[in-house]
Amino acid sequence: MAAIRRAVRVLLLDDDDRALLNRTVQPSTGRAFWFPPGGGIEAGEDARAAAVREVAEETGLRGVALGPEIWRRRHVFTWRETEHDQRERWFLARVAHFEPTRDGMTAEELEDMREWRWWTVAELHATDAELVPRDLAARLEALLADGPPPTPVDVGP
Repeated sequence: MAAIRRAVRVLLLDDDDRALLNRTVQPSTGRAFWFPPGGGIEAGEDARAAAVREVAEETGLRGVALGPEIWRRRHVFTWRETEHDQRERWFLARVAHFEPTRDGMTAEELEDMREWRWWTVAELHATDAELVPRDLAARLEALLADGPPPTPVDVGP
């Protein structure tokens, strides 16, 4: 049975409503997918503090002002031969467009995170690439049209 891992994700949206996603490749399968910045919550760490820290480590953007918590996601997966039962809290953050840096990444993150890209809703709808969550295009479109939900919404894998 996998240990529960608490984690955060931050949906960074720039001035043109583009979402910043990172491409990674699953080491054991070669499966590639795109996902927003985030990672594990450290022992004793608040989820919002973890989200700000993860954005800084993974993109170089320091002191991001988080908006509301928008989604929650449970995802069971194996990474580097370790099974995880991950419980994610997703936050929204509006930011000025910027080019991410890799300066704060760990050696494993440098190996795992292949590239960053800003995506429009139309590009997300048109891509054949795997997205996290899988219905990210529709979810982002609804978020932009309706605004953040009053309470976090559970989303699938």
